Amino acid sequence: QVQLVESGGGLVQAGGSLRLSCVASGRTFGRWPMGWFRQAPGKEREFVAFISASGDNTYYADSVKGRFTISRDNAKNTVYLQMNSLKPEDTAVYYCAQHKTMYGGNVAATASYAYWGQGTQVTVSS
Repeated sequence: QVQLVESGGGLVQAGGSLRLSCVASGRTFGRWPMGWFRQAPGKEREFVAFISASGDNTYYADSVKGRFTISRDNAKNTVYLQMNSLKPEDTAVYYCAQHKTMYGGNVAATASYAYWGQGTQVTVSS
């Protein structure tokens, strides 16, 4: 069974930075694309960023492009989300997820991901 455990969330002022981590266990991490999503109160879960299994390809939501960076260390079974220039509208619970296929595809859809972490809260104050 795959387990994903996020960490690194917290309270930060607008303009600040946070780095989220997600450690995976249960199957060969380096074979599977990964994504980050977020969910604000009263809103649907939304796509944030995607990284291919090798790390060569990344995609971002327009709302975070240029501010957030997704990366991975396959030797450590870990995917990261570096968040800079944070805004109050970035406040949400952030989830990492492992894609259903080794090749990715429809990366922004929650239905494309088989496993999810428990989430970590990010709060950005104005």
